[in-house]
Amino acid sequence: MANGLPTTRDMIAQLIATPSVSCVSPDHDMSNRAVIDLLAEWSEGLGFSTEVQAVNEVKYNLIARAGSGSDGLVLSGHTDTVPCDPALWFGDPFEAREADDRIYGLGSCDMKSFLALALTASSKVDLDRLNNPLTLVATADEESTMSGARLIADNGRKLGAYCVIGEPTSLSPIRQHKGVLTMSVEFVGQSGHASDPSLGNNALDGMHQFMTALYQYRDRIQQRFNDPAFKIPTPTMNLGHIHGGDNSNRICGACTLLIDIRYLPGMSFEQLHADIDQLGADIAGTRGLKVKTHVFGEGLPPMDTAEASEIAQYLTHITGKKTSSVAFGTEAPYYNMMQTETIVIGPGSIDQAHQPDEFLPLAQIDPTINMLESLIERFCLT
Repeated sequence: MANGLPTTRDMIAQLIATPSVSCVSPDHDMSNRAVIDLLAEWSEGLGFSTEVQAVNEVKYNLIARAGSGSDGLVLSGHTDTVPCDPALWFGDPFEAREADDRIYGLGSCDMKSFLALALTASSKVDLDRLNNPLTLVATADEESTMSGARLIADNGRKLGAYCVIGEPTSLSPIRQHKGVLTMSVEFVGQSGHASDPSLGNNALDGMHQFMTALYQYRDRIQQRFNDPAFKIPTPTMNLGHIHGGDNSNRICGACTLLIDIRYLPGMSFEQLHADIDQLGADIAGTRGLKVKTHVFGEGLPPMDTAEASEIAQYLTHITGKKTSSVAFGTEAPYYNMMQTETIVIGPGSIDQAHQPDEFLPLAQIDPTINMLESLIERFCLT
């Protein structure tokens, strides 16, 4: 026990044992309040002042703060996990199990353990000595809607000058990731008997033309935008699902396509959306079809923290690793919107996230705590 705080492994075990699945399907979605209450209790025991924010009726953020001022350091993590199928696990996903020098359990890697490690690192610091504030943030629904981080950004209250988000990066500092635009496009025509095309207006024909235009648009943006910092240096467009019509002997009256675009920093979500809307409208107009487009959620902005930023330089110094980019999304763009220099770095590998038998290597626990102590010393004490 340190300052009344449970041991690091005890905290990890308790967090894993407290289900907090977030999912766009109501059948799987859960409240995260029990996790927030645990973290608030532990934070208050260390001397943090805590604020629990209601995101909606069942989802909550925690902001735990020590010290005063507008600068300082934020250590942030999300409290939710993805759904899981217990039948695919060797053991209970909600029971921390140590074996093979690993901690297994849902959220062990992505990313409940980081919150426990941040508390342990904070417990090693005399909070009365802080020259700049230390803030611990635990958010809701990162795995589904990002509503927790969105609320913090929308409130417009800057929590610190620097932020570390502890997503699993194998302790490599990350300063960039792509943005995400997910949308549907539906063409509506007129059904009729297949024996006479003049009886209807085939929406599938319009969709075929639209998909050809989309591929040409993808080629144009890939030629225009390129960032070698990314493993896949261009924006990507995936046509992931299509559905139209109901029978082979009926002219297709409606057809819907789902599109996923991963776009680079410097590209515009609004421009991509507008361009695809215009492509659809042009084809609908020439073919006498109706078109409906829908964006799912608000999209995810790209992350782009300057390589020359102070926190990027410091983490490169203490880890010996140059900042880089990843393919997956995080809450970092919302902190950057608040003019907070943000780096993503944490224990575990994204390869284990969202997988049966998710695990955290025990060997990365102490290095993470030491890294967080160094960050607190640098940005809150010095």
